[in-house]
Amino acid sequence: MIHRDDNGHVHFGRWLDFILQALIVVNLITLALETLPNLSEEQIYWLNLIEVVSIAIFTIEYLARCLLSRPLLRYAISFYGIVDLLSILPFYLSAGLDLRSARVLRMMRLFRLFKLTRYSKAARRYRHAFVIAREELVLFGCAALIVLYLAAVGIHHFECEAQPDKFASVPDSMWWAMVTLTTVGYGDVYPITLGGRLFTSVVLLLGLGFVAVPTGLLAGALSRAREQEKKLEEEEEALAASKAAAEATEEK
Repeated sequence: MIHRDDNGHVHFGRWLDFILQALIVVNLITLALETLPNLSEEQIYWLNLIEVVSIAIFTIEYLARCLLSRPLLRYAISFYGIVDLLSILPFYLSAGLDLRSARVLRMMRLFRLFKLTRYSKAARRYRHAFVIAREELVLFGCAALIVLYLAAVGIHHFECEAQPDKFASVPDSMWWAMVTLTTVGYGDVYPITLGGRLFTSVVLLLGLGFVAVPTGLLAGALSRAREQEKKLEEEEEALAASKAAAEATEEK
């Protein structure tokens, strides 16, 4: 059921992976249920019991992956190793803290959500796509920050005299720039001058790129990631076939 591949990574069996996935989903549901008001003592007892059992299972899983991986403890410093540690750490840290302090650590339990990505082939493909497009995404992020700043400066110039309570400074104008460039447009702050409205029209057009550019980058990266994944699978199949043929030849 538990095996280690050629790279030293530990893999559990299909059914064990399914059980862990189901347990993660149950934990996310119980995390939400714990916030309900007026829970009875019996309900609190069962929620706490689910938490304790889950922590025990997740702790065993974490220790098994750390001790069985090669080199030893290689998994502990990996991305999923850190996620696994952060998902169980709040329970042990909150054991000796006041309840009010322990509530702060509750949010760290959301790291269990990231454990699901280990079992999803599509999630791993997304992660690979982000790695492929990381340089372009960083460049776009820097350009977006520059445009955001220029938008705030521009709207402040046009609207500061007409609406001094809403566009008193460039930092105050940042909120308008953010919601406008992301095409959200809450409507709580808007220009009333002619110059401000014309400037807003330009910013709205630029805002389309805020959605289109990263979407296009990720779409292209996902396509490349899928092609690389398919090529790797074909190479592994060919290698397995050649290995089987060699073994058959040796037996003869």
